[in-house]
Amino acid sequence: MPTNLIAANAAAVRATVPLTTDISPADLTRPTPCAGWDLRTLLAHMTSEHRSFAAAASGQAIPERFPDPVRDYAAACDLVLTAFAAPDVLNREFTLTQLGPQPFPARQAITFHLVDYVIHGWDLARSLDAAYIPDPAAMAITLSVARAIPTDANREAPNAPFAPALPVPPDADPLTEALLLLGRNPAWSATPQPSTPTT
Repeated sequence: MPTNLIAANAAAVRATVPLTTDISPADLTRPTPCAGWDLRTLLAHMTSEHRSFAAAASGQAIPERFPDPVRDYAAACDLVLTAFAAPDVLNREFTLTQLGPQPFPARQAITFHLVDYVIHGWDLARSLDAAYIPDPAAMAITLSVARAIPTDANREAPNAPFAPALPVPPDADPLTEALLLLGRNPAWSATPQPSTPTT
């Protein structure tokens, strides 16, 4: 795993921001690969998670506001990257209330965040039918984590962070493999595909 986790996480987060630049109000109702979530819900979740991790890293409460989903998302990215850039951040423990009361070592918590934003970056891109090329260092960490997450009954639980793993072909590229291992369908598209005529 690359030693510069902070830089890899920052690259993963920054890669998501350009995807939001041209989002229009009409786009906010577009479907996403996250079951039951439209683009507005996905952006709100991503914004809330950035704020939550920033609060855990800094030890300061950060109010959640969503007056403008796109601008608020970019502001939340700045908040979390600033919090993670503190010189001693890797010596801290993070309490992430959405994951329970127990604190996590900073390196583990920031790895959670990185994986989430590599995958959610893909979710954003697919919702918008946009290209997405994750940072190589961030992708390497994400794939390593995806390979280590157990495929067990917890994947079937309501609100599980990842769906059951899907089969991985031997020629899969790193992003495709990570998506499949984390239960995402790499072929998902917001644009309905034409059906193949039957003969």
